[in-house]
Parts: sequence; C-alpha cells; structure tokens
Amino acid sequence: MARDRSEPDIVSTALARNRLGVPSVVFFGVAGAAPLTVVIGAITTIYAVVGNTAVPVVYLVVAAILSIFTVGFVAMSRHIVNSGAFYSYISHGLGRIPGVGAAFVALPAYALMQIGLFGLFGVVASGVLAGLGLAVGWFTCAIVAWVLVAVLGLLWVDLSGKVLAVLLIAEIVIVLVYDVVMVANPAGGSVSFSTLAPAQVFTPEVAAMMVLAIGGFVGFEATVVLSEEAKDPRRTIARATHWAVILAGLLCGLSAWAMSVGAGPGNIVAAARTEQTDLVFTLVGPHLPAALINLGYVLFMTSIFAALLAFHAAVSRYQFALGREGVLPRAWGYTHPRTGAPIVGSVSQSLLALGVLIVYRITGADPLVYLFAWLTVVGGLGVLVLMWSASAAVIAFFLRHRGKENVWRAQVSPIIAFLLLSIILFATIYGLGDLLQVESGSIFHWLFPTGYAVFAVVGFIWAVVMRAARPEVYAAIGRGADGGFVADAPRLKGSHTEPISARAMLAAHDVAPDSAPPWDDGPQWQSAEGDPGPWPPAPADTEQWQIPSQATPHWDSPSPATPPWEDAPQPPRDGSSPPSWGGPPTASWNAPTAPSWGPTAGRRELPPEQPWETPPEPSRWR
Repeated sequence: MARDRSEPDIVSTALARNRLGVPSVVFFGVAGAAPLTVVIGAITTIYAVVGNTAVPVVYLVVAAILSIFTVGFVAMSRHIVNSGAFYSYISHGLGRIPGVGAAFVALPAYALMQIGLFGLFGVVASGVLAGLGLAVGWFTCAIVAWVLVAVLGLLWVDLSGKVLAVLLIAEIVIVLVYDVVMVANPAGGSVSFSTLAPAQVFTPEVAAMMVLAIGGFVGFEATVVLSEEAKDPRRTIARATHWAVILAGLLCGLSAWAMSVGAGPGNIVAAARTEQTDLVFTLVGPHLPAALINLGYVLFMTSIFAALLAFHAAVSRYQFALGREGVLPRAWGYTHPRTGAPIVGSVSQSLLALGVLIVYRITGADPLVYLFAWLTVVGGLGVLVLMWSASAAVIAFFLRHRGKENVWRAQVSPIIAFLLLSIILFATIYGLGDLLQVESGSIFHWLFPTGYAVFAVVGFIWAVVMRAARPEVYAAIGRGADGGFVADAPRLKGSHTEPISARAMLAAHDVAPDSAPPWDDGPQWQSAEGDPGPWPPAPADTEQWQIPSQATPHWDSPSPATPPWEDAPQPPRDGSSPPSWGGPPTASWNAPTAPSWGPTAGRRELPPEQPWETPPEPSRWR
C-alpha cells in the first residue's frame, strides 16, 4: 500500500535531476578554484611573501596530492549519491555522529569562502571601473555581484552552469595567451626550467607554500555537491572531479613557471614584491595590444564572480541536504517547484553574506585584507579539515565494504592521501598566524582552529540528541534522497547492518517479525509503477517495493488438496473484483500451461530460469 503522508520521510522534495553533464560539473569545480584569480593574485603573493622560486613545482605537487585524494573520494561517489558530499561520506565512513560534526564544520567553511570573495570582487571591480573613468566604491560593486549571485542561485542550476561555461572558457583562453606570451619573451633571451626542478620541493619554505597553494584548489570538491543534479552521477561526478583537479593544477603550475620565465628566475621574487597583482599584466603588456590587457582585467573580475557563484551553489546544497534529512529544520529541505534550486539554503546564504558586507562597510575594515584574505584563509582551513576527515572516511568505508573497489582505490590511495593531508593540515594550523599576518602573541593564532573544534563538538552533541529523541531522523543522517549506499539494506534479524534510512526502517518495521516471508503466500509486492517485478525481490531492493498492510494475500488461498502450481490464482469466492495490488488492477498473470513451480520445504518459489510471464492487458479480466 502507499505510505501515509504523515509518516516520516528523509525527502521533503528533490533537486533538479539530470540537469548537468560532465562539462557543466567541471565548470563548477574549476570555477570554484578560480584559475585566473589564482594566477594573478595567489601565485604572485606566494612569490612575494615566501620569497622562494619553487612555486611552479609546488603547485604541481599539490595537484598530485589532491589527485591521489580524489581517487578514493570519487570511488566513494560511485556508491553514494548525495549533495551533502563530505558530510555524507564521513557519515557513511566514520559514523553518523562524526558526520554531523563534519556538517557543522562545512557550513561555516564554505560560507566564509564565498563571503570573502565579495571583498576581492568589490576591490577589483572598483579598479576596473576606475580605469574607465567611473568612481564606484568597493561596497557598491560587491552589492551588484551579491544581487546577481542571489538571483542565479534561485534559478535553474544548468543556467548557472552555462554562465560559468562562458566565463571559464574565456578565462582559460586568456591565461593560456598570457602564458604563451611570457614564455615566448623570456628574460635574458632564454627559457629556464630551474623553477620546475624537483629538488626545490625539499627546501624549508615548501610547507608554507603548499599551505597557500592548496587554497587555490579549494572548490574542486564542489563537483560532488552537484551529484544529485548530474546525469549518470556515478560516472559524471568521478570524471568531472578528476578533470577539475587536473585542469586547475596544470593551469596554475604552467602559469607560475611562465611568470618565472618572463621575469627571470632570479628576478621573479623582487618583481612580485614590486608589482603585486599587476605582475602578469606588466610582463605581457609590452607584447600585447591594450585591448587584451583590459580584457584580462575584466576577466579577472568575472573569474571572481564565477567562484562566488560556484561556492554559493555548494553551501546552499549543503544546507539543503541537512534540511532534507532533519539535521537542520525541515524548511531547508525544500526546493523551488520549477527550478529545483534549494530555496531556503540559497536565501539564507545570501542574507548572511549581505549582513557581513554591511558590517564591513560600517566598520570601514580593509575589504582586501580582512574580508577577502582572512575569510578565505579561514574557510580554506575548514575545507582542508573536511578533506582530511573524508580521507579517513574512505578508508573506513571500504574496509567495511571490501570488494566494491580495487585495492588502489579503496586502500592505497586513501591512506597516502590521509598521511599527506595530515602533514599539510598540521602545517596550516601551526602557521595560521603567519598566513593571516598577525603578531606572534595574537589571539588569532588559535581562535579559528578552536572555533572549528567548537562547531564540530556542537555537531557531535546534536547528533547524540537526535539519536535519543528522534531515532528515525538519526537513522537517515547522510543517507540522502535514495537511502544512501546502494548495497545497504534494512536490518535483518541476526544482521549487523545498520538501517540506512527512515524509509528502510519503516519498511522493516511494517512486517511482523513472526510472520512468514512475504513470498510464502503468493505475490504481495508491487513496484512504484504498479507492475509486478522480479519475484521474489532481493532484500537490497526493499526500498523500491511497497508492503501491504496485511500479511495475508488479498484472495483466498487454494485448498491444500489442490497443488497451487496447477491452476492460476483464482478470484475471491465471494464474487468480488479480481485481486489488486495497491490500486485499480492493471495486470494479472496467465496460468502456466505446464508445472513451473515446485514446492520446496512448503514454500512456493520461482526458479531463476522461469520468470513471471508478461501480464496481459486489463481487458483480460473482464
């Protein structure tokens, strides 16, 4: 029978399905990494602040580390399709309580990353307009970007994907043009590869450089957040995530090397300290028309906007996943009926960003230092914590589900990624004060890591409360729209498998423990489409079938003296309508012309090679 609407469910409504292909998901991932912003801003900053020429090889090494992490990460994505991403994976791997703690870390981390970018956009857009003779403050420019992001966040996700596609393709083209120009016009007349030498990885400053470099990749993992909206997510997300890491790594590494060629390996640090974010434009300016230089500034601005849009999509879908499963209030689990966009998650993130922007405008704080630099560094720390935790979750998940993936995907790469990310995370926490450029005794050395720890502990406590007060909600944590891991099943007597969703718990609860299996007295299952499926259904398919309210068939059982396999199921003897399964009869079965069933220990079973015959048309009943 159909489930009652009053019964608890883990799905309030759904995101838009089958909207995004591999290219669109890649655009979201690479847009979050914002390659042009990294090239113009981050790479120059690392050269200037650290004073080491190993920047190109460091970016390639970080890309390799994240590629190793991605192997296990996307292997898990083939088994778990959930817009909760890190939260869902950690729930499946390490347990529901750590999963909720991870969710409470993810929400502020992605929110800070997105809001911080408004500060950079405002400053850059104000500078671009100043070049055109228009005096517009950073706050006004940031508000314009805020309005556009807020509107696009409520529209169709594939529309945002098309916007990102146009912006990102133009961004990548201009980066490649600048790189070719810098390499074609090397300082001193010869191209040098010294900044790509692997030996530079072992210099003392590399740890700090890797911390800064990994921030340039944050956003690639947003591909998994879009898994429920992707076409064939088990393939699309895996390919898109790999491509997002590879493209971002190659672009950043190649551009860092090209900058060292254009300025000269011996002069790149001094040039970066002098020119700062204008370094690239200074190097290519003498060799390109002014129109391409101006276009570069405009695309720098649109690159930041693309990252704003990508992070907004990520944080709003995190909130949707938590609202749908009852971790946040249920209102967060609703989507727009036409666009499929998460309504409350998108609006709440927009309102939070607006409030922060107003506070910075009132206080007069430097938007480039205290809004962009601080919030993105702190947000990046939270995302790094999530990556580290997800690596551990992948290891634990495949230890419990052996044979689902090969040894490289399930064990070797996750262990390597966990060890490497542990080193980077320790270096980030240890040197966070230096990254924020605060004094040695400042409270900000430990305030932000402690803040994330507090958020995680609050998540742990909230999960424990849910386990005690709302066990059906606790059971659904991290399991998503389709009940989570495809191989999971409701708890069976004597089994140690956890129930995977509220729907699975209800399905297991509706059948009395002492009753016979549902296939002992004739077919009692009905698919969601109203057609009888393969018989008997496998336990893993429990959630796809509806259980009738009665443990007995809807028609009288045949006399024991008559073998049940010699005649077709008879209509009720009271002359009422033929049997129905959940609604008006749409199908029946023909009586086999020869014995096709055989009793086995008193149970009627269908041999694997003898499936049910195709049901006749409804007219056959009349």
